[in-house]
Amino acid sequence: MRIAVLTFDGFNELDSFVAAGLLNRLRGQGWRAEITCPTVQVTSMNGVVVQAQQALEFANQADVVLFGSGIKTREIAQSPAILERLQLDPQRQLIGSQCSGALLMAKLGLLGELPACTDLTTKPWVIEAGVRVLDQPFYASGNLATAGGCLAAPYLAAWAIAKLAGEGACAEALHYVAPVGEKEAFVERALGVVRPYLG
Repeated sequence: MRIAVLTFDGFNELDSFVAAGLLNRLRGQGWRAEITCPTVQVTSMNGVVVQAQQALEFANQADVVLFGSGIKTREIAQSPAILERLQLDPQRQLIGSQCSGALLMAKLGLLGELPACTDLTTKPWVIEAGVRVLDQPFYASGNLATAGGCLAAPYLAAWAIAKLAGEGACAEALHYVAPVGEKEAFVERALGVVRPYLG
């Protein structure tokens, strides 16, 4: 399973790294989540410099594409030079976004009439893009999903794992990363959030 975690300049470390880390728990089953960027290097909102594992165009062939968020997402959403490099297809790909990544999904025309989850800062921009914003951490329909709030990243990863590898594999990955003493509760809560959207 090839997974592109789209990561741009000004990215939020939690969004990109939590999702990638969780998805790579399935590496033994042939999964590989890679930090996918429009440039060779990107710098996070807190100054962490990261080397791209894949160029942006990798997303076009990936099985799963997750849009991370960051402080420059609004600029990126107005950059045809970046957006035109993405030719995504929800008929053959799972596509999701974290926080302001929903704005990029909207600008690419992926959301259509679907509502979306996003962070509170990005909410007015997503509404401005013509998308109804939900006051909840996660929403999915078919092969499209959005999550709102940095700590909703496990929900986005859990959705992708459960959709493609089943709830058992999802529970195992979540159990590994969950806080000690709270593992069962953490797993059940996350599965409870995504289960209505697994269809």
